[in-house]
Parts: sequence; structure tokens; C-alpha cells
Amino acid sequence: MQMRQNNRLYGRTERSRPTKPYSVTLRRLWKEMGNWRGKLFLVMVLVAVNAALGVLGPFMIGYSLDELIYQKSSISFGLLLGILGLIYLSYSLTGFLQNYFMIEVAQNTVYSMRNKLFSHLLNLPLAFFDKRQHGELMSRVTNDMDNVSSTLNSSVIQVFSSLLTLTGTFIFMLILSPLLTAVTLIVIPLMFFGMRWITNRTGKLFKEQQKNLGELNGYIEESISGQKIIKVFSQESIVMEEFLEKNRKLKESGYWAQTYSGFIPKLMNLLNNISFTIVAFAGGIFALKGLVTIGVMVSFAEYARQFTRPLHELANQFNALLSAIAGAERVFDILDMETEEEGEKDLFDLDQINGDIRFEKVSFSYEDAKTIRNASFSIHLGETLALVGPTGAGKTTIINLLMRFYDVDEGRIIVDGKDIDTIKRGSLRRHIGFVLQDVFLFEGSIKDNIRYGRLDATDEEVIEAAKQANAHSFIMKLPNGYETVISQDQNGLSQGERQLLSIARALLRNPKILILDEATSNIDSVTELKIQEALEKLKEGRTTFVIAHRLNTILRADQILVIDGGQIVERGKHSDLMKKRGYYYRLYQSGLELHQYSV
Repeated sequence: MQMRQNNRLYGRTERSRPTKPYSVTLRRLWKEMGNWRGKLFLVMVLVAVNAALGVLGPFMIGYSLDELIYQKSSISFGLLLGILGLIYLSYSLTGFLQNYFMIEVAQNTVYSMRNKLFSHLLNLPLAFFDKRQHGELMSRVTNDMDNVSSTLNSSVIQVFSSLLTLTGTFIFMLILSPLLTAVTLIVIPLMFFGMRWITNRTGKLFKEQQKNLGELNGYIEESISGQKIIKVFSQESIVMEEFLEKNRKLKESGYWAQTYSGFIPKLMNLLNNISFTIVAFAGGIFALKGLVTIGVMVSFAEYARQFTRPLHELANQFNALLSAIAGAERVFDILDMETEEEGEKDLFDLDQINGDIRFEKVSFSYEDAKTIRNASFSIHLGETLALVGPTGAGKTTIINLLMRFYDVDEGRIIVDGKDIDTIKRGSLRRHIGFVLQDVFLFEGSIKDNIRYGRLDATDEEVIEAAKQANAHSFIMKLPNGYETVISQDQNGLSQGERQLLSIARALLRNPKILILDEATSNIDSVTELKIQEALEKLKEGRTTFVIAHRLNTILRADQILVIDGGQIVERGKHSDLMKKRGYYYRLYQSGLELHQYSV
């Protein structure tokens, strides 16, 4: 029942989803990184040591100068310079090691997150994909994850290091001269209010930029996939106009996001120089009056620059963090979606199946439009049921409900006496073979594409399935036979040959329930007769659904359901329906093939 309530939720647009606080997304990112706690702890230790060495350096410079100027000790000065060199050498080494180990943590984290995201996408209900552009989803797996990756590689270390450096520098400044420390802090309020003014604007802009990038990727993917249709209807100019509009939105959001974020380094550099000038001027006066030594003034001048540098780095990294948070939030939005497997712990697996199916007063609505209305029928093992009717009548919806791609709003679907709502979806689908009218073949060999129906099938079983589908003869004429590699666009294979491979793939599965979405629609007449003969043999001992587009595929069906407007308006065998002289009779007498009334 839970899924029935959630069917329409998966169609929501991104704008309907509430924006999450940054802290929530950051905590989830930190949790993901926590899977590598050992390496992460080592990184934090190295960062702490690196920050401590960086803070100690300026102090040693000032101390060395005082030792030379006031104590006149060249030996001590040389020793201190040696220690200073060792400090900076160690500083460089720890900096290299922290980056090395952090890259490993970051890449492992992103690797794990991308695996989770892709796995989650595979297990989301079909309703989720109904209103999602494929390119937009691809953008989340690629662009958004790349944003997270690049930020984790550098920003996490930089933020932690900057905070430690800031704290350590402030402590040393207080130790050296509280008065000069007070002078240095004059510019801090300016930094704070300037940062606040900028980041209030960049956060929203970075989120808008990621959203626009996803929409643009989705449109590009859709346009490339539909090139043939675009050219057939001469819509190149319209498509280009729409692309320009989406590209313009991405340009504007990116322009303002980068423009505002670009203010941060300029502002920080300005305030950094102002701070250094104030400290140098005040330090010189204090040194002349004997309030501080020359070495303290030199150390403090370096600390003043070092104190604003972490603020500068934090500001720069904040932009990267905002972009990464925007990407991570889009990833977590998908991970928070409910999968088909969730909520199925109490459901049972269907190990064996006979194939007796019964629809009891089934109704279903999609997007608040009634698609199926009070449908009731039954089909038994070994029988063939054909579904006919005009476009949008609900034929494919009936199949989708049987496959549990969607759940019914009212009524029940019974398989072997069990309500399919009590059966795990994957368990149910393992007993169903599906041959679509539009064939999809994966990039790989002919043999692997057929074996996709049952991955543990032997080569002999693959060949036997191809023979039953009458695909063996044309496969053997290919350059490498069953090892011939099919490209993504299936170049070199006709529509009929692709359909034959699809049928062979379904036959290899050896299902108890067979669904044919006019499996012979793309096959020539000679091959069609052979396939029809093979299918008649295969129907023995199986429950078969046929979404019918042509009359000769349903003449011998045990039951024909004529569907119009989501309702079953007629039912019976071909001869019985012809005697009724109703809807089916008029279709037959019109002389039109039913492929003109397809789903």
C-alpha cells in the first residue's frame, strides 16, 4: 500500500522539493567520509602538525633576528636558522602527505557514493523516471559527483588547516603583543560583513547553476537521441532556440555565481594589504618607542599576513563548498527516494509459478487521469490473451500493472491465488518474459545480448534459443557469428534482426508468463511465418499476453479484450466478436490493420 501512495510523488519536479540547510548536507558528506576513518584521522593529524609548523616558522624568524641583533650571537643565529630550515622542510613534507592521503579518502568516498547512486537509480520505481530527463539524471551521476570529488580533494584539508592556522596564529599574536593583536583585528568586522553579503547571494546562485546544468544536459541527451525525428520534421531551428534559452539561463546563473564569488578573493586581498599596512605602521612606531623588539615586529608582520590568509583561503574554499553542497544535495535527493525493495521485507518470494492470472475490478490513475477502469478478466495456464484498442486505451498499462511497474489504485491482481501486492517485485518479474516492439540491445556481442535473458545460460542454450527464434541463420552470416559486437546504435542490423534477437533473449529466460508487444511487427512476411510457428510452440505451457497491432497475430487467441478509454468494452474469441458486429467487428471490416491503433 505504501507504494500506491507514493506513485505520484516520483513525478515531482526539483522545485517542489524543499531546500535543505547546508549543515544537513555537510553532515551527510562527513558521514560518507567516515567509512575511511583511519586514513581520515591520519590526514587530520598531518594537517594539525602542518598548521603548527606553519605557525612556528614566523616566531622562529623573529626570535632569530632578536638573537642576532640584541645578543650579537652568530652561533645561536646559525643554529636557529638550521632549526628554521628543518621546520619548513617538515612543513612541506607534511603538506605533501596530507594531500596524498586525502586524495585517497576523497576518491574512495566519491567511488562509494557514485556506486550507491547508480544502484539506487536501478532500484527506483518506473514512475520515478516518467518525468525525468535521462540527461538530467546522468548529470547527477557525473557533473554533481565530480563537483563533490574536486571539493573533497582539496577543500576539506584547506578548511581544517585554515581553522587551525587561524587559531594558532591568534594565540602566538597574543603572546607576542596583545596591543598589536588588537590593531590587527580592526579589519575583521569588515571581512565578516563583506563575506556575509557575498555568500548570501552565491549560495542560491550555485544551486541554480547546478539545476540549469542538469536541465541543459537532459535537453542535449534528448536532442541527440531524437535526431531522426528532429530532421524528419525539420525542427532544427526550434530545437536550437530552446537550446539557446537553456544555455542562456546556465550562462547567467554561472556568470553571477562566479562574479559574486570573485569578489571574495579581491576583497580579502584588499583587507589583507590594509591589515599588513596598519600592522607595519603601528609596529614601527611601537619598535621606535621600545614597546616591542624588531624581531617581534617582523614576526608580527608575518603573523598579520598569516592571520588574514586563512580567512582568505576559507573564503575561496567557501565558494567551492557551496558548489559541492549544491551537487551533493542533488545526489542525496535521489538517494532519499524510496526504492522498490524498501518495504518488501514482509513480502515473499515466488519460487514456482503456474501462470493463472486474474484481474479483479482493477482501477488505476496516472497523473490524476483514470487510465484503467474496473477491469476484470482471467487467463489460465497455456492460454493466450490479446489486448486490442486505440492509442491510449490502456493496453500497455494493464501489462505494467501485472509487472508491478505501478501498483493498482483499486482492486486486486491475482497470480496463482496470491495477490501480487504480497509478492516481491523482482521475484514476480523473474517468471515473466517481455518482448517489446521497440527493441533495446546493449553494446556487446550477439551472444551476450541473448544471454541477458538468463546470465547463467550455456553457449549451447543461447544457440538453441536463437534457433527457436529463427535468428541462428542470420547470426551465422555475420562476420564473427555469435561473437559479433553490436554498437550502441546497432549499426548493421535491421529492425527485423534486432527483433529476432529480442525474442531469442526472452525465450532463453523460459518464462511461465510471456508478454509480446507485437513481437513480429518489424519482421518481413517470410520470417514472420517462421516466427509465428515458433511462437505457437512456445506458447504451450505458458500464459501469453499479446498487445495486438495486426489481426493475424490474434486470430487464434483464446481470448481477446477490446479496450477503449481504460474499459473493457468487448471480450471473446475472434469468431465470437465478429458475430457480435460491435467495436471489434468494425475494426476488422474497416480493412485497417490494428498497427494503426497501437498503444
